[in-house]
Amino acid sequence: MKNNSDFKSYKKEIMGAAYNERLRLALSRAVKSFRANVKNALKKYPHTEKLADEVLEIKKKAIPQMEKLAQQAVAVIEENNGKGYIARTAEEALGIISDLVGTKKLIVKGKSMTSEEIGLREHLEEAGNEVYETDLGEFIIQKMGSRPMHILSPAIHVPREDVARLFSKIMGQEIAPDAEIADMVAAAREYLRDKYFRADIGISGANVVAAETGTLFIIENEGNIRLATSAPPVHIALVGMEKLVPSLSDAFKVSEVTWRYANYTIPSYVSMVSGPSKTGDIEKVTTYGAHGPREFHVIFLDGGRTRLAKYPLLRQALYCLRCGGCLYECPVFAVTAGHFGDKYFTGIGAVWAAIVNQDLEKAASLAYTCLTCGRCRQRCPVKIDVPEMIIELRKLLAEGEKE
Repeated sequence: MKNNSDFKSYKKEIMGAAYNERLRLALSRAVKSFRANVKNALKKYPHTEKLADEVLEIKKKAIPQMEKLAQQAVAVIEENNGKGYIARTAEEALGIISDLVGTKKLIVKGKSMTSEEIGLREHLEEAGNEVYETDLGEFIIQKMGSRPMHILSPAIHVPREDVARLFSKIMGQEIAPDAEIADMVAAAREYLRDKYFRADIGISGANVVAAETGTLFIIENEGNIRLATSAPPVHIALVGMEKLVPSLSDAFKVSEVTWRYANYTIPSYVSMVSGPSKTGDIEKVTTYGAHGPREFHVIFLDGGRTRLAKYPLLRQALYCLRCGGCLYECPVFAVTAGHFGDKYFTGIGAVWAAIVNQDLEKAASLAYTCLTCGRCRQRCPVKIDVPEMIIELRKLLAEGEKE
């Protein structure tokens, strides 16, 4: 590697995590629960594995036509009185959102890996806005001044005792370290409740988008995203191009497979959003801004995705549904959490780092940490062959060193 100091820093970080007893305690609890929940979900709905095979074929066909699907979705969203945008780079996406938001705004935000990828919350805060993560895990991470350690469970590495101490500090009420988790959740609910209704803007991502209707599918359990995208007068969604599929029926299939492998028999909420709120109840005249947002903006981010799609083996990374199952199966992640990664984690994160973020130093560190054991491949609903990708990536990195 050209920059040994970066690698030494990474090595120190990951070894420190491996010997962190509190981290290992939190991870052992989470992994045990996840495996049991997924096993139960697949047993109760046995058709899911066959459906996952269909989803793989949907993704294989959709990825090569991401740009076309994005253009189609933008056109339909605008026909429905929303606004659609295609951002080629992270900087362009941040610029579009900055223009929409301005400054001195109160913003409530749902969990979004794409927003983490481009540093959206930090960007908006630096511009003078007050931003609240509303997903419980993201809220914990934000208030700790830390970073997510899992794509679905960002605070997976934080034991309940630490959460109690954090909430006691920021909420002005004493929460005992041995308090019930329900009490901690109730405290967060009370703290965030009025933020939704005072917010100027709500920001979300999406799990999948149907290009033919411009419909965003948003899967959740807490209800925070539903509030964040319906109570404020403006809803802004940032979505990676790889989330696009051709049809509404395709999007339903992707959604079901995603939530089933993400640990749930069925989620509490699946929101389908295609435009701003509207009514036609007075003389059948369509009027926008009824009870929900008056404005609906969707930014589709390329940010290196079309570049990644050109690699025959590495493009598999774009099939990822973000169910998070691979992370719970990874033996390195089991002792280091998100220290084995950056914005995206473990072996698949190495591919994102190399091609999407073009951070070859980070990519090399991750690629050579991966054991290529294949446990992630066995768990993956769309059969992403991470060992195959890692071997290919190592070859590309080695060739780059020679040059």
